[in-house]
Amino acid sequence: MATSLMGVDSAGLRPAAEQVLRSLVQYFQVDLSFLRFHTARRTTTLMAEWPPRENIPDPDPLGVVEFATADPVFAANEHLSDIMIVRPVGSDDYQKRVQQAAGVQSTSLAMVPLRQDGRTTGGLGFIKYGDRGWDDDELRALKTIALLFAQMQGRMAAEERLRHIAHHDELTGLPNRRALMEHLTGVLEDAEPGTRALLFIDVDRLKAMNDFLGHEAGDRFIVEIAERLRAAVDPADVVARLGGDELVVSVAGTCSEARAVALAERIQRAIAEPIQLGGQSLGRTVSVGIAVMEPASVSLAQWLRSADHAVLVAKKRGGNNVVVFTAEMEKREQVRVAVEMNLLTAIRDGSLTVAYQPIVDLRTRIPVGVETLVRWNHPTLGPVAPELFVGVAEATNLAGELGDWVLGEACKQFATWRAELPAGTMDGFAISVNISPVQLIAIDFVATVANTLERYGLSGRDLILEVTEHAVVSDDAAARKTLHGLRSLGVCIAIDDFGTGYSSLAQLKAFPVNTLKIDRGFVLDLGHSTDDHAIVRSIIKLAESFGLDLIAEGVESEEAAATLVELGCRVAQGYLFSRPLPAERVASALRTRTSGTYSRGAAS
Repeated sequence: MATSLMGVDSAGLRPAAEQVLRSLVQYFQVDLSFLRFHTARRTTTLMAEWPPRENIPDPDPLGVVEFATADPVFAANEHLSDIMIVRPVGSDDYQKRVQQAAGVQSTSLAMVPLRQDGRTTGGLGFIKYGDRGWDDDELRALKTIALLFAQMQGRMAAEERLRHIAHHDELTGLPNRRALMEHLTGVLEDAEPGTRALLFIDVDRLKAMNDFLGHEAGDRFIVEIAERLRAAVDPADVVARLGGDELVVSVAGTCSEARAVALAERIQRAIAEPIQLGGQSLGRTVSVGIAVMEPASVSLAQWLRSADHAVLVAKKRGGNNVVVFTAEMEKREQVRVAVEMNLLTAIRDGSLTVAYQPIVDLRTRIPVGVETLVRWNHPTLGPVAPELFVGVAEATNLAGELGDWVLGEACKQFATWRAELPAGTMDGFAISVNISPVQLIAIDFVATVANTLERYGLSGRDLILEVTEHAVVSDDAAARKTLHGLRSLGVCIAIDDFGTGYSSLAQLKAFPVNTLKIDRGFVLDLGHSTDDHAIVRSIIKLAESFGLDLIAEGVESEEAAATLVELGCRVAQGYLFSRPLPAERVASALRTRTSGTYSRGAAS
């Protein structure tokens, strides 16, 4: 008997228990035997019986019995600590329940409790039609058998707890990533006709709340959101937590795009209601990405990636958005994945190239410098947009390696021009290189720049490093340290796309900046837009008050160029003067250069 129960799991419980009960019925010469397990919800469930009843009523009065409403015999089983013998006389309610379920008029019952850690967790029952007594040897045997069943039950419960832990999130109790993957794999394997919907839900700006109230409050917030999410969806839908503030809903059954969007909006409304935390009423919005796919035509990785991509687009739009993954997004995502797979090789095997856009003196149109721009002509994708592969580089920790490569190429080319062109041609000429936020906070970036300048025989005044306004203000301490280190090399610092970020006057004063580059968005319609005119005039006045040089980007019309000169900006770049050029064409332009420079007095 012990061997029969050894290694039994939930799936094999019924057949194994029936085999044992069959032997016990024969041994004790009773008419039937049964096994019941109690639950934490104050119910007792029939797990196995022998012999099986042929005609079971629906609902089965013996299937699940609630102790709160049970007859006295069943109710006594809830906390039974010793064997209970029930005989036909004096058990009318119990006899009636058995008669309804099995059609037997009169029975005797021996009920043996299953006990664990001082608790009654179930019962093993033996029934004889008519009247039957039990001697002491039989009762001792029943206790031993019940002990074996209790040990099996305890082991199964422990295994079930381990399975639950392995498949559920500890904080919220929701299915975790592993459970979600298994569920979605089953959905795809079933490949039922029709579309299925997957919703990725990301809490907007949760970090700000964590920073304000602490991570314990943030955890309570996530628990509340999980409960609201479960309440907002259909009970058949699977709600899972991937980690952090990322939640997923797998909609049960076929689901159209319109229905998925309606569900997403219902989820947004449910979560947006204020939550009381730490004596404060707090609210957060969520971004939702939706992927509606045919199970027969999509892989698990593609389905997940599509929903994830959609929620990223929703967050990029400012959050509190619902975005459905589309065929066009899929095409862009395929290109992005191809770029990601090939970028590292391109950086290292010379597939990338650089072009140089002249920066000119607006009064003389003489080049005073160039901005270095990286280009990639992929053998199968064709020309890849810089914003795409630069974004991929930043997302995959390749931005530092890409930026260092561009810096090296720019300095090497500057040295080549200086060596090949007549003496004095490069006087007052500088080369600009964009640096990424990753480089700006890297602890060895200043040393990298110093080594590169030394390798090609350049001075710091030959190089301008451009950093975006956002990168400067995102990490004050690290950025300030790097920028001061670069200034000690004599390198000039320019804030790129100025006017689009959030730098304050105090930050502008604190950073060792030489130049502001006016964002092209303010320059394109200059001469026609009064708003842009006012903004550019303010930026120029600001630069003058701080003693900073100016470069205007995106000049494409003579009206814009004339307006810039009138307002006091003397240096610019844009298609009006030249598109980005290969190195040899820049060299040709430099041969005709006789003079021209722009002040970089702040570098002195």
